[in-house]
Amino acid sequence: MKKIVSFMVCAVCYGLTTTAQTYTLQQLKDSALNNNIAIRNARHSIDAAKQQRKEAFTKYFPNISGTGLWFNANKGMAQTTVTPSEVMPPSLSATFAQMLPAEALVELATPIPLSMLKNGTVAGVTATQPVFAGGQIINGNRLAKVGEDVSKLQLRLSENQVEKATEQYYWQLVSLQEKMKTITAVEALLADIKKDVDMAVRAGVAMRNDLLQVQLRQNDMGSQRLKVENGISVLKLIMAQYCGLRDTDFSVKPNYSQVAAAPSSLSTTIAALPEYQLLQKQVEAASLQHKMEVGKNLPTVAVGAGYNYHNLLENNHTFGMVFATVSVPISDWWGGSHAIKRRKIEQQKAQDQLADNSELLVIRMQKAYNDVVEAQQQLQIAQRSIEQAEENLRLNRDYYRAGTSKMSDLLEAQLLYQQACDKQTDAFADYHNKLLEYKQATAQ
Repeated sequence: MKKIVSFMVCAVCYGLTTTAQTYTLQQLKDSALNNNIAIRNARHSIDAAKQQRKEAFTKYFPNISGTGLWFNANKGMAQTTVTPSEVMPPSLSATFAQMLPAEALVELATPIPLSMLKNGTVAGVTATQPVFAGGQIINGNRLAKVGEDVSKLQLRLSENQVEKATEQYYWQLVSLQEKMKTITAVEALLADIKKDVDMAVRAGVAMRNDLLQVQLRQNDMGSQRLKVENGISVLKLIMAQYCGLRDTDFSVKPNYSQVAAAPSSLSTTIAALPEYQLLQKQVEAASLQHKMEVGKNLPTVAVGAGYNYHNLLENNHTFGMVFATVSVPISDWWGGSHAIKRRKIEQQKAQDQLADNSELLVIRMQKAYNDVVEAQQQLQIAQRSIEQAEENLRLNRDYYRAGTSKMSDLLEAQLLYQQACDKQTDAFADYHNKLLEYKQATAQ
């Protein structure tokens, strides 16, 4: 592409404060990626996903729990009566009948009340190791890893969005700055024209109406200057907030002599796109959720060991034990079968969405390529237009001085010249925005 040597021929530099910081596009992007709230939130999401993955990993280890109980009831929780003569063996009862007096035998036949467990302490520690949980632990860990991958892909999307927005703001500011330079150049041009017309009016070779037309155009340029200055001020505030800049007194200075090359051909490989990878992760997550739903309705097996203490019978007693548990859901299958089918439907939806959105991503690639080619052609047209408008302005000024054209023709040529400068500025900015969109759409 032809270098834009004449890009700023239509404008002269206007004064900038020497203390103003000048940023390049890459500096603004780096600042935005380090300070923008969307990027910080995306990074926090990655940290949270990592913690969730680590949490899921702990399910592989035994579940250790401790219990403790102390109680004091108003009466024994276990109460009964015991008749000694009823619990004695017949041989012992016969012996007592021969040896004891009648009064003692009556006492043996009298019920004796017993009360136990009025107070006590119970404590224990148990470790349970899952042996089989229907694949819920394995698939849960895989699902947590998918969640971490998704958060990383979302960070890439956030970075792309921040980069795109920063570049759009950048080129908007560039456009406004260049329009301000164009306004300054046009004001200087109108001042020269006014001098020529004023001299011609005094000499009696021009009408005063010509001078009024120039003054009206100067007023119009003053109004445009105010609008552009306000636009620059507001845009700097927005950029400072978005990019995390400390001061709003800054400017940008792009290199107009170098134009980024347009793509020579369209790349339609979508595998590297974060949007496509997110769709794949959705399918993977849906498949794992289906497997976990199946696992919820399968038997679970666990083994464990424990150590316990109690003093329920007024004696300190400790003991250890090992155990195995098997849990088989029975009634849960009534609702579980429908939950499994629902997860299967969700998995199919994710697969359909992957197929459909893959086609849309290819269409987006084609559109981005077409847009960047069109923007390149528009820039080339704008380059030619500014040269023609500059020559047209020069000729009309010479014709007016020679008295062969009207002031309205000269001012019309000046307006066309200004419009050509503005169009070239907008075309230059639009081309680079479209080029960035294409690079993001093709994962370059």
